[in-house]
Amino acid sequence: MDTHRDAHVAAVLSLTGAVLATDEFPAAAAGYRDLLKWARKLGGVDRAGVEGTSSYGASLTRYLLAQGVDVFDVNRMDRADRRRRGKSDPLDAQNAARAVLSGRARAQAKTGDGPVQIARMYKLTKASAVKARTQAINQLKAVLITADPALREDLAGLGNAELFRTCARFADASSREEVGKETVLQATRITLGLLASRIGQLTEQIRDVEDRMTRLVEHHAPQLLELVGIGPDTAVTLLITVGDNPERLDREASFAALCGVSPVERSSGSRQYRRLNRGGDRQANAALHRIVFTRLRVDLRTQDYFERRIKEGETRREIVRCLKRYAAREVFHLVRQLWPGPRS
Repeated sequence: MDTHRDAHVAAVLSLTGAVLATDEFPAAAAGYRDLLKWARKLGGVDRAGVEGTSSYGASLTRYLLAQGVDVFDVNRMDRADRRRRGKSDPLDAQNAARAVLSGRARAQAKTGDGPVQIARMYKLTKASAVKARTQAINQLKAVLITADPALREDLAGLGNAELFRTCARFADASSREEVGKETVLQATRITLGLLASRIGQLTEQIRDVEDRMTRLVEHHAPQLLELVGIGPDTAVTLLITVGDNPERLDREASFAALCGVSPVERSSGSRQYRRLNRGGDRQANAALHRIVFTRLRVDLRTQDYFERRIKEGETRREIVRCLKRYAAREVFHLVRQLWPGPRS
């Protein structure tokens, strides 16, 4: 399936790769039912390749999984292939089907119907609120730079928390200003007050979402928080990478590759070495990076390992790569025990 916002294009292939049919269906509940009914008229449907299983194809993916169809996440055609074969929605749908048929698409889609999907929503909300708060803080401080010297001197030396509280009181007094007769100083105070109020509202939203994520992890995967270096935010990031159906990752090496911590061979001739993996989920990679550097500060076992490898002549980068790999293995096995997901 080639998925879009308003419509999905589906192609059905036989086991020998022959195109049996291609059609377009609306991206709605009735369209999903019609799509599967249409496909099953052409034969048994056991597997499906879907582009954008986490975006436009998310709802379709959940529906197909609920109907017993194994869904695989398909990457878009590479540029060379598109230049050679052309680009159209039917061609993209056929390419998705061929990717599954050939075994090139092996990543099973996330179900997106459980606690991890809830955590993903909270994480998205927090990220946008943090970004908006940072922007508001930068704007408030930019306004201060050009403010009246007397006002700027009154606010100089205040820490961020006290500065925001002081400016927020300006907004309370702004209702008394007569519109059209305010001075530049009054407009500056009103602007500072509104920005400070916005910062306060966003801060409350962030705290609320963080509390929700903490309670979610404590309820569904409390043992994950017992590992050194893992807090609620890091735990949520790694759970999102695993998904609600961790059985789709058959080995811990698959999770390591998904997090971008598996070594990549770069050997040639007599030179044998591996480089860091620059692919994978970079947020999960960053979470494992935070775990490792936290353990290097507070965990004696990690510190001893680091010192031993340094004496053996390993570089700091290689040691950190190994520690991230160990952390990924530890997290994966624990999540598979705590969060087994639906089993067929």
